[in-house]
Amino acid sequence: MIRVSLSYLLLIYLVLMLAPVFCAWLYNEWQRQRREKAAFRHVLRCTMCGFEFEDQTSTLLPRCPRCASLNERYRLSRL
Repeated sequence: MIRVSLSYLLLIYLVLMLAPVFCAWLYNEWQRQRREKAAFRHVLRCTMCGFEFEDQTSTLLPRCPRCASLNERYRLSRL
C-alpha cells in the first residue's frame, strides 16, 4: 500500500480540481482575444479628425466619411 500524508493528499486534490478550471479560463481568454481582434480588423482611425470608422473594402487609401481625407491602413492598437 502507498502511504500518503494528509497534506500531500490535499495538495493533489487541489491541483486536480483547480487545473481544469485554470485551463478553461486560459482557453476562454484566448477565444475572447481572437473575437476582439476579428471585431477590430476593419476599424480605422482618421489621421486628420480622429474619427474611427469601419471600412471593409480592399482600397489602399480609404476615405474618412466625416472629413473625406485619405487614410493609410494600419493596425489600430487597443489597450
